[in-house]
Amino acid sequence: MNQLELAAIIQDMIPADLSLYYPQGDSEAFWTQALSSEILQADLAEIRAEAQRLDGQPIPQLTYTLFTLYGRTGSRLEYERPYFERRRRLNTYVFLSLLEPENTEHLEKLADVLWAICDEYTWCVPAHLPAEHDASEINRHIDLFSSETGFALSEISLLLGERLPPLLRSRIRSELERRIFQPFLEHGPYFWETSTHNWAAVCAGSIGAAALLLVKDPARLTDILLKTESSMNYYLQGFGEDGACQEGLGYWNYGFGYFTYYSDLLRARSGGRLDWFKQEKVAQIARFQQQCFIDGSYVANFSDSVPQVRVHRGLSHYLAEVYTGVLRPPSALRAPFTEDHCSRFAPALRNLIWTRAGKENITWEAGSSYLPDAAWLVSRHVSTAGAFGFAAKGGHNDEPHNHNDLGQFILSGRGEIFAADLGSGEYTADYFGAGRYGYDCNGSQGHSVPVIDGQYQGAGRGFCSKVLHAAAAPDKDELMLELARAYPVAGLQSLVRSLVWHKEELPRLELTDTYRYAGTPAGWTERFVTWRRPELAEPGNVLLPGADGSGVLVAYNPQIVQPEITVHAYKDHFGRETQWHSLDFHALQPGAVGVLAFTFQFI
Repeated sequence: MNQLELAAIIQDMIPADLSLYYPQGDSEAFWTQALSSEILQADLAEIRAEAQRLDGQPIPQLTYTLFTLYGRTGSRLEYERPYFERRRRLNTYVFLSLLEPENTEHLEKLADVLWAICDEYTWCVPAHLPAEHDASEINRHIDLFSSETGFALSEISLLLGERLPPLLRSRIRSELERRIFQPFLEHGPYFWETSTHNWAAVCAGSIGAAALLLVKDPARLTDILLKTESSMNYYLQGFGEDGACQEGLGYWNYGFGYFTYYSDLLRARSGGRLDWFKQEKVAQIARFQQQCFIDGSYVANFSDSVPQVRVHRGLSHYLAEVYTGVLRPPSALRAPFTEDHCSRFAPALRNLIWTRAGKENITWEAGSSYLPDAAWLVSRHVSTAGAFGFAAKGGHNDEPHNHNDLGQFILSGRGEIFAADLGSGEYTADYFGAGRYGYDCNGSQGHSVPVIDGQYQGAGRGFCSKVLHAAAAPDKDELMLELARAYPVAGLQSLVRSLVWHKEELPRLELTDTYRYAGTPAGWTERFVTWRRPELAEPGNVLLPGADGSGVLVAYNPQIVQPEITVHAYKDHFGRETQWHSLDFHALQPGAVGVLAFTFQFI
């Protein structure tokens, strides 16, 4: 769409008012009904509990020492914790002000935190700023959190309307103009405008949404939306036709969530003339969430994703209404109000206004999916013995939030993980810098893949796999990968990993690595990663113990390999020290060709 076509649509847009959020635009009726809505009671109780926690606490200070700590140490958490705590406070008092309009104390506390956020040196976090920047040009920078903040304040201004003091509403408009709209139009293009990952959707989507709510001048709104629409196209280019988010389900919630929030407002204001939801690729992306869960709240957490994910119920219900075939998630997977450590306003609001009562399954139904563009195989198996999950991946080692993990697999059963993906570690400067693959959760040393001649997998798109065979069937799922190009090992001519998941009463995984080598490898180790503490049983078997005598028995040939168990530690995404175990099987006499076979049997 060119600028003239977009400008014509914008001239005819409906007003930005409460009808964008509530039936007939009736805020009072919605929040009165919400107070007695059974489906929202847990959310409302959590909001009130947060208010009790916050009662008497001052607004956290964002000091110079905290702001500059990242530049000195590379550590992010010290500044970001109070930064996000401010936003938690913001969300809490917005919702209480809407739920209990007669309580003026909520509105007073909201006004104070809004003013404090407007006073912040920058809405960006230090990790997203240049190491050296000029304070006089600080507002040239726009990152994820500055754009989210702008979107949040624009929505709050509309939702509270004249209940907010005129000075505060005027200040919000002024801050959005100087921190978001003006730099977006005058100081870009920003790198994220052409990114094919979550940054494009979150930054541009937030800016476009805020403009749809606040910008009155049609010409200026046209300029902003023209850039925003371009970024949405780039964002969608990051997906294959299979709709898989290679960044993981957490970033699907994030990036695709903000894509949806923006697209909803755009469709509403344009009367359906601008509608991203009509694209088949968008429909396929919307189905990714239900494909990603393998066992309860456990997901195929490849890349920088956490192992357990709670769903944004508002987003999920909205997409289920838009698309046939998008499933409503089990209510037990609802993300609590306090679950998002970044305290993002947009999803928190929509978990209240988009959640709909309706029939839901207690658990996800069984199913398997092969996602060919991502080269992911994901399976949920249900029998009378319980629910079990399996996931494996190919791809290449230059994916968004990349881990060197070609051939990696995950095994879960009855609510426990046995073959693990460590997921995302603590985000620091070095984590996204030169030392990235020294972190166990990122390098192949922390994944269930071979170590060849003491070498781990290489980083970069040239280090890749080839899918030789993939199938998802009622009785078994199969993935066969050629992995030789994943390793910087000159003598490695072929490495075929075969994974066959037998969906029996107590399922089993058969894993076979078949290699061909020019000469003889100096060493060959089959590594498996687990949070369980492996137990050496009789020769030929290692137990990965579960609860109440359950577990997974790993069978191997003791004439060919010898097991070794090592304890390791890493910091998870929230900075917590976490143990993991490597179960290494060392080839006793590696030759020019080899076949190394293992069976993972649930017991």
